[in-house]
Amino acid sequence: MNATTTDHHVGMIVPSSNLTMETELPRMMRQRESLLPEDRFVFHSSRMRMRHVTPEQLRAMNVQTGRAALELADARPDVVATACLVAIMAQGPGYHCTAEDEITGVLRAEGSRAPVISSAGALLDGIGALGAGRVAIVTPYMKPLTRLVADYIEDAGVEVVDALSLEVPDNLAVARLDPADLREHWKRLDLSRADALVLSACVQMPSLPSIQPVEEAAGLPVLSAATATAYRILVELGLPTLVPGAGSLLGGQVPSPVGV
Repeated sequence: MNATTTDHHVGMIVPSSNLTMETELPRMMRQRESLLPEDRFVFHSSRMRMRHVTPEQLRAMNVQTGRAALELADARPDVVATACLVAIMAQGPGYHCTAEDEITGVLRAEGSRAPVISSAGALLDGIGALGAGRVAIVTPYMKPLTRLVADYIEDAGVEVVDALSLEVPDNLAVARLDPADLREHWKRLDLSRADALVLSACVQMPSLPSIQPVEEAAGLPVLSAATATAYRILVELGLPTLVPGAGSLLGGQVPSPVGV
């Protein structure tokens, strides 16, 4: 290994049925390594049981957060990301701060100083970093959960001008959705007032191959829960927020969010 290469250890807390965060996030970092080979990324995951995206199973999964964080603490990661957006947003406005604080407390008790982010908080930060006051969103959720996500985003001061629910309740089925379909789905949204498009407001719905093509077709910034999480991970590690082919947020020109 080149003496100038640095390995960055990324801890992830994911639902037991999540297949996408552990593929899209490493894929983005591999793409980044093609330009910046001095930084390499190693991923470590802890899982929380959840099969169906229902309010009951989301609440039950959140109870497992402390145990999952404790397991990750033993790996001494450089940064920890908890990656189930809707599980956090369904608990009410601002809950990402509570979840991040809980994980931070567990890590600190075990002697880990790793910063903690959530996909929910990262999405808000990504929207803010793009300077977007109005967004449209695509989700795989049933409409009531999409409404909770929209309400959460609006409570943070961002207007959701339109939302599309694909209504897939089974979490494994969400992971099997073809990301190429998003290149057509977005056209069902009214983007006339939108400053940005959230192509996947879910870390389980694959979207990475469509982020850049849709951004070019739509003519406005396109992000996802996954690209926003990658952005915040790079910010917390103090690294350039550059991932080729992953949209404007990861184009290396967007400033860090205030307070980070």
